[in-house]
Amino acid sequence: MSQVEWDSEEEVEKRFNRTYMLRMISYLKPHKKTLTVVAIVVLINMLLSLSEPMLIRYVIDEGMEKKSMQAINIFAISIIFIRVVSFFLGRIQIRKVNFTGQRILYELRQQLFDHLQTLSFRFFDGRPAGKIMSRVTNDTNAIGELINGGLVTIIMELTHLIGIVIILLYWDWKLALMAFTVLPFLVLLVSGFRTRIENAWGRSRKTMSAINGNLNETIQGIRVIQAFSRGSENEAKFHTINTRNKNAFMRAVSLELSVWPLVELIGMLGTVIVLWYGSVRAISGELSVGFIVAFINYLWRFWGPLSALSKVYSQLLSAMASAERIFEILDTEPEIKDQLNAKPMPPIQGHVVFENVHFTYEANKPDVIKGLNFEAKPGQRIALVGPTGAGKSTIVNLLMRFYDPTEGRVIIDGHDLRDVSLPSLRSQMGIVLQDSFIFSGTIEENLRYGKKEATDEELSRAARSVRVDKIAERFPEGFQTQVEERGSKLSVGQRQLLAFGRVLLANPNILILDEATSSVDTETEQHIQEALDTLLEGRTSFIIAHRLSTIRSADVILVIQDGEIAEQGSHEELLRSKGVYANLYYNQFAMQQNLALRAAGNE
Repeated sequence: MSQVEWDSEEEVEKRFNRTYMLRMISYLKPHKKTLTVVAIVVLINMLLSLSEPMLIRYVIDEGMEKKSMQAINIFAISIIFIRVVSFFLGRIQIRKVNFTGQRILYELRQQLFDHLQTLSFRFFDGRPAGKIMSRVTNDTNAIGELINGGLVTIIMELTHLIGIVIILLYWDWKLALMAFTVLPFLVLLVSGFRTRIENAWGRSRKTMSAINGNLNETIQGIRVIQAFSRGSENEAKFHTINTRNKNAFMRAVSLELSVWPLVELIGMLGTVIVLWYGSVRAISGELSVGFIVAFINYLWRFWGPLSALSKVYSQLLSAMASAERIFEILDTEPEIKDQLNAKPMPPIQGHVVFENVHFTYEANKPDVIKGLNFEAKPGQRIALVGPTGAGKSTIVNLLMRFYDPTEGRVIIDGHDLRDVSLPSLRSQMGIVLQDSFIFSGTIEENLRYGKKEATDEELSRAARSVRVDKIAERFPEGFQTQVEERGSKLSVGQRQLLAFGRVLLANPNILILDEATSSVDTETEQHIQEALDTLLEGRTSFIIAHRLSTIRSADVILVIQDGEIAEQGSHEELLRSKGVYANLYYNQFAMQQNLALRAAGNE
């Protein structure tokens, strides 16, 4: 299926979608018992409600016309009884509906969240986090509102309408047909506005998603915004998006407000026709006054549900726009998933082979990895160097099976990665990124993220290895210190040390370091390097680094250019060959020397 057009603010015209409607209704199936109770309550309430005009006819014709106190007393007692019973039944209905609605909303959110976690990296590439969040919050809420109020209203009002039509036709079919002469005008009115209201609510939801995306981007980048004094420009951008949302919402509301008064006006015309024709027949003695009053009362009850159903239809269209976006996510198949016959990955020894690997992030685009072939033997340290955009991070992403090659194979210990289960593969691998993500929670919880069953001794040893224990000592709560979302209490270097501690504790069989030490100072890097010397011993590792001094001890250095291996060998071999690596190394060394001389001169 086609991907969601996340970045487009132009809303494609929306229509009532029967498939989406049936899928929304499918969420009601597990709650059949509760909904059956609700249906029975609604039916009883409808019968009680429809009996009131009959009692009005009875009290006028039998009580007032014939001056019968018995009829008046029966009317009063009956009305009180109906209202009391309806009150208690209404409470049951509201409680059952709200409970079921919230349960369905919970299930839908959980399903959406669980599915998002299975989707591949390609799905999230280029998609704003705020807009994804909008699907889980705003769009599910719109469906929840429909379930909580809309669907019950539809059932309740439809049963009322059917009951009223049957009664009116049974009482006097001629008078009923006179009343229904205005229905074609109602149909024309509603159908004429329907498409415009559909599109208006679709645009409103779309612009709300844009607000969430912009807000998330602002919160994530607040330091950069303030550092560059871009607050006013950012405010102007948000003002534009916010105004667009306000206008879209007001447009949708204005369209609704222009329809409902016309619906009520047409309904009133039908009532006037009945009142005139009924009065003529009442004067001739054909109909009683009580009959006319009761008939008009039924008509009022008829136009009310019609108006309510029209409003619910708008709510339904709003939910339909949300359902489309939600189901587009749920219908997106994970690109990277286990095959049906996937087997558990045996304990990894660390023999890695890239066999004629090609890869592109987008179809019909040039390959970013072009026929890559190399072999890493168990326990070897493989360094990847090269200019930005050469494909280094893509190589380790393929190794972690965040993506699959478009051609060729990635093999570990003789197993094509596509033939083994993802959990059994990734549980034996560890990765530290340049900007490692720290979760909200305590320092200890973040350390245990890759190995919850680790003993306190193992945790303490891993923390000491990368000086995370020193970080914890700076806070009164120690390892129980809450680091907040993205580790906001910690410096960039401290967050990186915590990420190292996390992977050290997990003790992976293959370790990947993607610019992992670029955010720490030289002293801290030295401590990390000492810990890594122990950790890397006997296991295969892949190291990406722009500081070439950090990869001198690598067994094999792969120089990547334009997705290909330009040259490979040890540090000494590559320097002797005086190729790409030698140029990179000496240029970087010369730059460091110049910086050192300038610093000395300034002193």
